[in-house]
Amino acid sequence: MKQNVQLVVIDGQGGSLGKALVAAIKKTFSQMDVLGIGTNSLAASAMLKSGGADAIATGENPVLVACRNADLIVGPLGILTADALHGEITPAMAVAIAQSKAHKILVPITKCNVTIVGIKEAPLSMMIDFTLEEIKRFLDSIMPSR
Repeated sequence: MKQNVQLVVIDGQGGSLGKALVAAIKKTFSQMDVLGIGTNSLAASAMLKSGGADAIATGENPVLVACRNADLIVGPLGILTADALHGEITPAMAVAIAQSKAHKILVPITKCNVTIVGIKEAPLSMMIDFTLEEIKRFLDSIMPSR
């Protein structure tokens, strides 16, 4: 596997989604480095305590910097929406994530006043499984001989 795939997980509020994502990613892709970025210290700490994130950071500037070099960004749908996650996603964060050349895998949690038509609600565990499948597809597309 390409050792320098930059995978960034972004989450906010209590970090429960980020924690679950990081744990599942590290269990499935154990050799992959994962940077967990929380929009607050509680979310960042949750991703570290999940037993997975190789590094964590907190706040707006780490999001802006990580988006420049990320190959893959994973997080809730709201990370693309300014003022989502109860105001934790700043306009600058939303723009940096949206404009990043990274492939984005978004979990359709609809607590950000955005609805995607055609998406069926599913339990979080199922959404985590779908996320892992998408990460595998992405990795296979950039490293077909893996």
